[in-house]
Amino acid sequence: MKIALLGTGFGQAHAAAYATRADVEVTVFGRRPEALRPLADRYGFATTTDLDSVFADPTVELIDICLPTGLHPATALRALDAGKHVLTELPLAADMALAQRVADAARAGDRQVFVDMYDRFLPANQLLFDAVASGGYGRLRHLAVDLATALLWPGVDIGLAQIALDMMHGDIDVIVQTLGAPATLDITATAGGPGTAVVDAVLGYPDATARCCACSLMPMPYGARGGYRATFTDAVLTATFTHGFDGKPTTTVSTCTADGEDTTQLPDADPYAAMIDHVLACLRGQATNRIAPDSVLDALAVTLDIDAVVNPR
Repeated sequence: MKIALLGTGFGQAHAAAYATRADVEVTVFGRRPEALRPLADRYGFATTTDLDSVFADPTVELIDICLPTGLHPATALRALDAGKHVLTELPLAADMALAQRVADAARAGDRQVFVDMYDRFLPANQLLFDAVASGGYGRLRHLAVDLATALLWPGVDIGLAQIALDMMHGDIDVIVQTLGAPATLDITATAGGPGTAVVDAVLGYPDATARCCACSLMPMPYGARGGYRATFTDAVLTATFTHGFDGKPTTTVSTCTADGEDTTQLPDADPYAAMIDHVLACLRGQATNRIAPDSVLDALAVTLDIDAVVNPR
């Protein structure tokens, strides 16, 4: 399968996943030859600075969009118009009307569209989803999701302007996937130093509550750490993880019931590789799309509501 990867920033995470596969051929688009050169040297990928040629190439089947957020919806719509399948980095858009346009176009056409909700593919989150779906621990009454990080990647800011869409969106999606869209939303936020902040969001439901905290104030040795505590009527499921530059968290999950506590060390996981595995399986008719645009709209709406409070306009 021939794939056009657009973007040399976060596109590097996707490039690393594609490089492990023998069943894809990748061309990387970037505006600056000096940014493309490391990807060509490291992975042997073809590169181009001509975006029009990517959309015009009839052999390209999938457009993978790792461009700045503001370009996601228009680029996805252009790819669909060109008859391509689409994978876009999260968030789908920074505006609900534009996100809905992409979702409508995906539903109306015969091309598949995927949004990189990679958190859905983490084993710890899958355990949570399965526990909610099976009802084996009773009803979920409270879910607390937490992520705290240093500014691990050079040039990356996670201040008030970026934190909701760039850091909280995946965790909000985990909450919405388990409890649905909230009835109420209460938010507190504090700016840190340059490019850092902390935001706390409490999501209210008729018979449950949830909390999402994102903090980018941590010193570099802290790396990134987080997890969740899911309180059911009959058990508490707790996941804790740590990870650094490689994006592959080491995760411990404990299940505590009236009978005692069991702890499991989950294997290292690369959620980007798992997400790309899913995308390619869907395009080959071997799986059903779990990250279609329609499935991300509720979480995006909550994330944008948080962003509107944190960054009043």
